[in-house]
Amino acid sequence: MEILTTGEMEQADRLAIAGGTSGFALMLRAGQAVADTAADLAEEGSILVVAGCGNNGGDGFVAATELAARGYDVSVILMCERSSLKGDAALAAKGWKGPVLPCDLSTLGSPALIIDALFGAGLNRPVMGDARAMIEAIIANGAPVLSIDLPSGINGTTGAIMGAAIRATETVTFFRRKPAHLLLPGRIFCGRVRVADIGITDAVLHKIRPITFENIPDYWQSVFPVPPIDGHKYARGHAVVVSGNLTSTGAARLSARSALRMGAGLVSVLSPDDALGANAAALTAVMVRRMNDAAGLAEILEDRRINACVIGPGAGIGEETRALVTTAIAAKRALVLDADALTSFADAPGRLFETIKQSGSADIILTPHEGEFHRLFSEMIEKHPLRSKLERVRAAAERSEAVVLLKGPDTVVASPDGRATIAANAPPWLATAGSGDVLSGMIGGLLAQRVPAFEAACMGVWMHGETGLEAGPGLIAEDLPEVLPAVLRRLYDRFGVDY
Repeated sequence: MEILTTGEMEQADRLAIAGGTSGFALMLRAGQAVADTAADLAEEGSILVVAGCGNNGGDGFVAATELAARGYDVSVILMCERSSLKGDAALAAKGWKGPVLPCDLSTLGSPALIIDALFGAGLNRPVMGDARAMIEAIIANGAPVLSIDLPSGINGTTGAIMGAAIRATETVTFFRRKPAHLLLPGRIFCGRVRVADIGITDAVLHKIRPITFENIPDYWQSVFPVPPIDGHKYARGHAVVVSGNLTSTGAARLSARSALRMGAGLVSVLSPDDALGANAAALTAVMVRRMNDAAGLAEILEDRRINACVIGPGAGIGEETRALVTTAIAAKRALVLDADALTSFADAPGRLFETIKQSGSADIILTPHEGEFHRLFSEMIEKHPLRSKLERVRAAAERSEAVVLLKGPDTVVASPDGRATIAANAPPWLATAGSGDVLSGMIGGLLAQRVPAFEAACMGVWMHGETGLEAGPGLIAEDLPEVLPAVLRRLYDRFGVDY
């Protein structure tokens, strides 16, 4: 579940070598893993290996040698002079007894499979010259491509396309995934990703201490809330969701229903007078309470049983919403700030961040989409325009002193302490009106059950993706809370929970 940056993966290699495993032994295992995958992809026909000048090319030579030994028709194109190879890559090339073809685009032919062994995860500059011409020729060739570590042309840290990039059918990586396997657009170019064991033990992780993780249940299972058999609704917390005026009530109701479905014991919609009738008529298990301003919210939050609050969905933009946010932060409740609650501070984000800082609360979550993120953190983005999504969200969490969740098909959640997760399970049909309101409610329901903020955000993101998959194409936001019980049942089964 850990995700290693390219620098951390280099450290893992060094630690493995220091522990007695030679670099060439690691290369042999990597190349054999590539050969195994290639054999699955191309049961018959010729295989072409396009090798670069570094260790990625060395992996390609090992794979070529192994495949030839299994009886495959294998050719190798090398992007540099064979005599210029160094270290383990040179040793791997010596093991290849077949011909090495020159860097000639006309030699690609019509293979059943191309093994991309050009650059791997370490690329950090735009591809140019012969390398770019080869990448473009591989793309134009149309044969299935198996990439080693990462498709050539993808930055392993950011997932960005470095001028041109190969779109792989499959990618074989080693020991752990890298950020680009999950961040867009890199993830799209990887195809199916296989993680191969090449003999690096998990013990090296204790020395590396990675702080980036794939957002999957194994990561947060230990704090997932399971109601005890003798529990009661008051023990599962009481979440409140602030409603907008009469014309903007739907978002709060979506959020509230999601919080209740997620397991909060009680959920109330706090409604201004003009929307009381509409909210009361539309809600049943979710309660409705009158609340017209920040003073009203402060009075409601005097009840210590109310332990989680969601502000933003349909709340309206302006000073009234800013006052509600400030009041909720001062009350030190677990808090989700979304949509209008974030945009209301677009012209003075420092005011929000300073309020959070002064409160000392560790349970505040900001859930922007890209537009809201840019409005809140524009100064930071302008100073560092080339940061990856992962780096941007981590910096935003440090700046705001809140958990920050940047939505998208590769949603990133980061904590002020540096921990971060990347999710890869969101289907495209979640991009629909109200979907984000449901996510806010899911997280609010988890906060009500006293799940720590960072883990609550991670859980909410994963389950949001799973409800989207469960509802399927054509979903609308109202569908998501209704399929949440099916997702929870599967999660209970996965965790071995009786229900």
